Amino acid sequence: MDWNPESDSTPLSSVTSCGIELRTGDRVRLWPRKSADIMDLALRGKAAIIEAIERDYDERVHLAVVLEDDPGRDLGMLRQPGHRFFFSPEEVEPLGLPNEAGHD
Repeated sequence: MDWNPESDSTPLSSVTSCGIELRTGDRVRLWPRKSADIMDLALRGKAAIIEAIERDYDERVHLAVVLEDDPGRDLGMLRQPGHRFFFSPEEVEPLGLPNEAGHD
């Protein structure tokens, strides 16, 4: 597949996680699957807000999130480095589910 930077890079309007449709502005809990680095450990279980839903050149979907308790959250909403983190839909749990399950 040839990648064309001029191709459609419009952010997605929604994605499904845990059977729930998620949109920009929705709250999620982060459950990183890869525990290879310190950031994964630090972000595990944190509440975040979806800033954008994006697709990369390999057609993989990523959620750009900002942490709810980040004092620089406004910088994340402005897409500044260090305040936005990327997760797959499988690595987040929608907040507000009737029987919100914890992860090990």
